[in-house]
Amino acid sequence: MTTRRHRWMAMAALVPTLAGCSIGDIRRPPPTPTPVPSSAAPSSPPQIAEVRGSRLAVPRQYDRPYVEFVDALRGYALFGSCDGQPPGRNCPALLWSTGDGGRSWQRLRHPKPVADNQQLYTAPGLLALWAEPYGWWTSTDDGGTFRHSPGDVAPPQWRATQGRFQISEKTGKVGRWTGRTLRPLATQPPLPALNAVALGDAVTVRDGTRYEGPLVAAGAGEDGRPYAAISWDEGRSWEPTTLPAPDGEVWLLRAEPVAGELWLIGERPDRISFPALWRLEGASWQRVRAEGQPGAGRAVPLGAGVVAVVSSRGAGALLGGRYVDLPRWPLTDRHYLRRLPDGTLFAGTSETMLLGIGHIADRSWVEVVLETT
Repeated sequence: MTTRRHRWMAMAALVPTLAGCSIGDIRRPPPTPTPVPSSAAPSSPPQIAEVRGSRLAVPRQYDRPYVEFVDALRGYALFGSCDGQPPGRNCPALLWSTGDGGRSWQRLRHPKPVADNQQLYTAPGLLALWAEPYGWWTSTDDGGTFRHSPGDVAPPQWRATQGRFQISEKTGKVGRWTGRTLRPLATQPPLPALNAVALGDAVTVRDGTRYEGPLVAAGAGEDGRPYAAISWDEGRSWEPTTLPAPDGEVWLLRAEPVAGELWLIGERPDRISFPALWRLEGASWQRVRAEGQPGAGRAVPLGAGVVAVVSSRGAGALLGGRYVDLPRWPLTDRHYLRRLPDGTLFAGTSETMLLGIGHIADRSWVEVVLETT
């Protein structure tokens, strides 16, 4: 897998269905899954419904590729290093794409195959490549053509995919994306810390008033407490909101809009312990109970109040405030799980790639296998 050297605080760019949240420089890895202690074992074997294998014309000296999927069909694979070293003239970066969920792959022309550090990012309608120190190349036609953007700053084409409201990488303030630049809001959320901003669907509160998309800003303070504010007028004014106290400190807050819901996920200082979870109901935040949870793990909201969990017990879910194992999901604590914009689940390690296709916790799992010549 391509070497990625950027800090954990700049978390992997999430590309939510409804809006964007932004935390720092996008040249960053997903957080490395950390094994967590547990003695429980699934009661029935995991199930893989289909294996989609392909042999690519890639010499064996290349390391495992870095793979990203945009949805259940479209994905990209970047072979960006050989024997742990950056690509050179004898080992240029190789780029491949699939449009049928990994059943077949096509070679693409990499616009800058020789560079010190190669990285790949995707969003609906966009493929972005970073080739250090030469800058960015972006494509809006599935890799057919690329546009070059010199420098380290994320190109406008990428920022445009991250939603109307984002956090500035330079100032740390909330801004509105104008199509060309991120313009700071005149009124900033009154929070001691700011980690994430997200825009949700229109909601109707208890008095029957309908609001077009609550804009949520959230962050974890140096005191380990979570803070959040909501704007009902697209950032012209803000209302601080109370988050029910979590059981312990939080280190960073993520905001995730999922299938008409808005969630806050409070990551712990040790990056292992089970996160704190809140869901916006009307105009207030409700703490989501997690009775029976494995004590450590990573959480991914799926919609309908359901949260997928990956831990050393394998896969599980929070249903109605209680944790249940999902033994038929073929996931381990080494998988980094995320929900793609079309609702597909993508679970990856350096060796395996899995696509979870279906609805909420009812998933059919497909393994995508890439072999080299």
